[in-house]
Amino acid sequence: MIPLPPRPSEPTSAEASAWADVLVRRRLLHAAVLAPTGQWLVQDRPHGPVRVLIGPADVLALAATIQHHTRTTRPEIR
Repeated sequence: MIPLPPRPSEPTSAEASAWADVLVRRRLLHAAVLAPTGQWLVQDRPHGPVRVLIGPADVLALAATIQHHTRTTRPEIR
C-alpha cells in the first residue's frame, strides 16, 4: 500500500460536513450533527449511543475508518 502524503492543512468544517453528509446519506451513520461548540455529535444507529467528536479531523478519521471497514469486509467482485 502506498502511504498518503501529509495533508497541507487541517481539515475544515466544510470538509467534515461534506463527509458527514455522505456517511448519513449512504446510511453508514444514522446522524452527524455539528454542535455550536465545533464538536460533532454522531450516532451509528437509531436509539444508539451518541458519540462526541472533537472536531473536523475526528470526522475525517471516522470516515476513513468506515471506508476501510467497508472495503475490507465486502466480498471482492471482479
